[in-house]
Amino acid sequence: MSTMSEYLDTLRGQSIAVIGMGVSNTPLIRTLLRAELKVTVCDKAPWERVEEQAAELESLGAKLRLGPDYLTKIHKADIIFRTPGLSPNTPELKKAVEEGSILTSEMELFFQLCPCKIIGVTGSDGKTTTTTLVSEFLKKAGLNVYLGGNIGRPLLPDVDGMTPEDVVVVELSSFQLMSMDRSPNVAVFTNLSPNHLDYHHTMEEYTSAKLNIFCHQTPEDRAIFNYDNDITRSLAKAAVGQAMLFSRKHQLEEGVYLRNGAIWLTNHMGSREVLPLDDIRIPGVHNIENYMAAIAAVDGIVPDKCVRAVAQRFTGVEHRIELVRELDGVRYYNDSIGTSPTRTMACLDSFTQKLIIIAGGYDKGVPFTQLGMAIVEKVKVLVLTGDTAPAIRKAVEEADGYAESGIQIIETEDLSTAVSASRDIAREGDVVVLSPACAAFDRFKNFMERGKVFKQLVNEL
Repeated sequence: MSTMSEYLDTLRGQSIAVIGMGVSNTPLIRTLLRAELKVTVCDKAPWERVEEQAAELESLGAKLRLGPDYLTKIHKADIIFRTPGLSPNTPELKKAVEEGSILTSEMELFFQLCPCKIIGVTGSDGKTTTTTLVSEFLKKAGLNVYLGGNIGRPLLPDVDGMTPEDVVVVELSSFQLMSMDRSPNVAVFTNLSPNHLDYHHTMEEYTSAKLNIFCHQTPEDRAIFNYDNDITRSLAKAAVGQAMLFSRKHQLEEGVYLRNGAIWLTNHMGSREVLPLDDIRIPGVHNIENYMAAIAAVDGIVPDKCVRAVAQRFTGVEHRIELVRELDGVRYYNDSIGTSPTRTMACLDSFTQKLIIIAGGYDKGVPFTQLGMAIVEKVKVLVLTGDTAPAIRKAVEEADGYAESGIQIIETEDLSTAVSASRDIAREGDVVVLSPACAAFDRFKNFMERGKVFKQLVNEL
């Protein structure tokens, strides 16, 4: 099948369940309803929390199953579109598949129908910046680019307007990849470290989900791996197509690497300097790695001059070490994307001075031991808030060098209090950074909402 309309025709006479009324699924639900298909929308939120959206979908012809029992009859559906936030290993979904239901997702359907080249990016850290850079490189080269996926924009509504000459750049989370049976033409694996263990339960399941970014490729495809990350370096051997490595720490015989203050690329065509590091405007060594991954993704597609032009003007993505303001000689940064210890550790490495850090949030089951050591080394004041505050404090107090560090630890009730406490203790020349090392779900809808609230609080000081 080659078009959305042809796919929709195959669904006639079947019962369809769509789980979740979130950003990715709502356009899908509307598409199914416009085709006059039989659709039941299932969501764990009660009616009063989603009243406006639920009423709209009901008026379009959807049946609704809301609240805690939203999955009780899911096995009766012929086709089930799951939300990325619900594991396919959920008992109700496993039962439905055993009884003959077809389990799929909005992203899986998009891959099935997309008529053009897809560049996909995954990893524990750096996905959004790398995805954005790839998109910017391609646009600078004059290509028509569709950017979306886990970055916050569903691509399925655009699929009928795409042509074979276009390029799709999509950020893919482990939640989306977990049940994928297709891989992008170019797959970028930025790195891998423990994350989302509240969802996947084991590191093995998390890693297995990520493998779908490249394990369904063809020999004509390309997969890009971080040589400096032990896990991704070992996975490169399993690549079906061309494996391409990048390294910030080693000069590679083939791949993307650092040399004489610039990013170089060596392949079968020879070696060349692609991008001087002085052209990169966003701070942090982790962003050098993001540039390397993105350069590897567009090699042979985008001229180097376009890469340099983007680097000279690209100031970063919102919520990623984003300068909010300077007040009384104190700089305030929003790094709400710091949803894991490794992200926050990368943030700490981006500054040369000791910081005032606001951390803590939703508990994803990830250990804080390494983070505790990094905080002792790079932080002067640690302001904690959220569910994980006690666990982070414990990791810091148990870290080598804590007793001699002189680090001050403050626990606060909420983000507003944390910002006020940081303002009170900061002096001219200090840097205050929100980099929670945790997801936002304990107090906020997502990390974007948390970042916006932080920026509002800072701007109101």
